[in-house]
Amino acid sequence: MAHAGDLVFTVTTLKDNLTNVRRFVSGNLACGADHMVIVLDDPAGEGQAEVRAWLDAQPTVTCIAADDSWWHDARPKALNARQRLNANAVRTALRDVRAAAWLFHVDGDEVVQLDRAALAGVPRSAEVVWLPPLEAVAQRRAEAPPTLFKRLLGEEDLALLTALGVIDQPKNSSYFNGHVRGKSGIRPGIAAHITLHHVVDDENDEIAPYDDASLAGLGVLHYESVSGEEFVRKWSAMVTSGKPPALRPGREGLGAALRALLTKDLPADVRERHLMTLFERHRLDDVETLESLGLLRHADPTQGTHSPASLDAKAAKQWSDALAAVTARPKQDFRVSPPEQPTRSRRFGAKRR
Repeated sequence: MAHAGDLVFTVTTLKDNLTNVRRFVSGNLACGADHMVIVLDDPAGEGQAEVRAWLDAQPTVTCIAADDSWWHDARPKALNARQRLNANAVRTALRDVRAAAWLFHVDGDEVVQLDRAALAGVPRSAEVVWLPPLEAVAQRRAEAPPTLFKRLLGEEDLALLTALGVIDQPKNSSYFNGHVRGKSGIRPGIAAHITLHHVVDDENDEIAPYDDASLAGLGVLHYESVSGEEFVRKWSAMVTSGKPPALRPGREGLGAALRALLTKDLPADVRERHLMTLFERHRLDDVETLESLGLLRHADPTQGTHSPASLDAKAAKQWSDALAAVTARPKQDFRVSPPEQPTRSRRFGAKRR
């Protein structure tokens, strides 16, 4: 069990249904988090009232309704901008909470994997730690959340998969469907900013994370398009949300195809059929081959054994007061320059794995 003076916080900007939110919260708490800060991105949206009511009833969760009282009529249009502002508002508040040891910025389709003994062994001089990504395999159908995950591979394994025709290029960015950057955790008291994946200083230089073999128990599970049904649901939702398809560099061909498909006036069943075809050609994993080569890892958040530590009365008061203070401030006070390709900094002499 974590000690009250060594709490791990997470922050997430979220819009999802109650079933998924429950799974998200329970998984992260069972796998190493002590207190989750969840910013509801659309608190007036369909189904979000019941999500908020459930979150408000959880003692290990702080729910922030990102309405006008939070944004002060200056809500950014871009989701990534809102995520960064929310994360750094929470980071700023936690600077006044002595019990807060770490803050991790995670997405709603991610679950931290925190070996708390390993995390406790990180020296106080180290301000940042890195969680390498573990991506859930993509299958045509998933009756339950998958428990098989891809890990980042070395050159030889990538070359092998390319030669076998499993991937197009010997790169982890070709092997993974989602991000390969993982997530970073920050000590809230330092003068730095947390982004979607990195921690950067005031000059937008990345602060290199502490690296040691003992951190093998740290990671983040990423449930990226785990099934054809989920892929179709996700991209069909883009039609009504007005959000343009966005894929990381290197996936421009698929991005262009999705834009072409989603902007056509097609019957829903026709659109879904073509989306499934795109999924099978561009996202579906050859699970049998990957498993036969011993490249997959097993992880099941429902089997997590972590018991979250609670804020004591003093820490709870510090957190409440600090959160009220940042709520009252314009969120542009917490702005970070677009940091997705930060200048690499090796301030602490660490080397990313």
